[in-house]
Amino acid sequence: MLAHVLVEPGRIELRELLRPSPGPGEVVLRIRAALTCGTDVKAFLRGHPKFPMPTPFGHEFAGEVAEVGAQVKGVRAGDAVMATPTGPCGSCYHCRRRQENLCDTVMETITLGAYAEYIKLPERVVKNNLYAKPPELSFAAAALLEPLSCVMHGLETLPLEPDDTVILIGAGAISLLHLLALRALGTQRIAVLGRSPERAAHARRLGAEKVFIGGVEAAAASVRDYTDGRGADVVIECTGQVPVWEAAPSLARRGGTVVLFGGCAPGTDVRLDTQRLHYDELRVYSPFHSTPRAVRRAYELLCSGKLPGDALITGAYPLPELPAALEAHRLGLGIKFVIHP
Repeated sequence: MLAHVLVEPGRIELRELLRPSPGPGEVVLRIRAALTCGTDVKAFLRGHPKFPMPTPFGHEFAGEVAEVGAQVKGVRAGDAVMATPTGPCGSCYHCRRRQENLCDTVMETITLGAYAEYIKLPERVVKNNLYAKPPELSFAAAALLEPLSCVMHGLETLPLEPDDTVILIGAGAISLLHLLALRALGTQRIAVLGRSPERAAHARRLGAEKVFIGGVEAAAASVRDYTDGRGADVVIECTGQVPVWEAAPSLARRGGTVVLFGGCAPGTDVRLDTQRLHYDELRVYSPFHSTPRAVRRAYELLCSGKLPGDALITGAYPLPELPAALEAHRLGLGIKFVIHP
């Protein structure tokens, strides 16, 4: 089979590899759609602490079952399915406390290699996070299951009220996925803060009530006006940049919540205003990855028709043109791009 391998930062190779065969409890998928994402772009540019190189590349996918291993039940060859690339062990300290996103081995056993013709899913993924794809859901939209699961994990502990105001910092794919999820969950007052007029236009089309163009400091006064001088009830940082992490609390109201969703580069530190955190009783939360509960919620939301996932797909590339797709993503020429093997 053909598969892309991330050899080192800045270098991808399309190689001929052996097609995987499933062991007991495992499933092999024929990839029908794989999506570009900010994590893959960052891994390509600078490496990733959880992706040792050389490594198969890509982790957002949907496809058809090509082969099933012994002891697999409820799944057969030809089934259209969607999955996340990880599953918890179910027995470690964190799993026993329903913090499966922090499972001791969840990232060490991640299934990479979605930018390929086939991919093998381990037993823990098959048992926890493999779902049937309904016919009305496109393969590209189904491939949003992984990032949407992370979004749902971040949102599930927020004390959202119907009249809350939410500020999303950043106008890239993960911010716009937050926007669609929040709207589907009933939140109406959502503003997006971004630097790119093109991406800001996407945010407007996808239902943002307000869009601010510029940096956090430049938008602070506008955000106060939008929130009657209080600041936002919830601020969600989606850029993964240290200065933006540090500035995000400035947009929150007293007693508000700040979600630091975007992952910063390894080895970086942030400085936060301790007076604001303490005397304004800010809640600062940095969610990581997802749990099977969040995957289930993401799956149900995608299948409900309330979240128009296809609206985030702004272009398609064949498998050999993955580098061009990643460059288009990096340049902000679209939101997400689908790779068709």
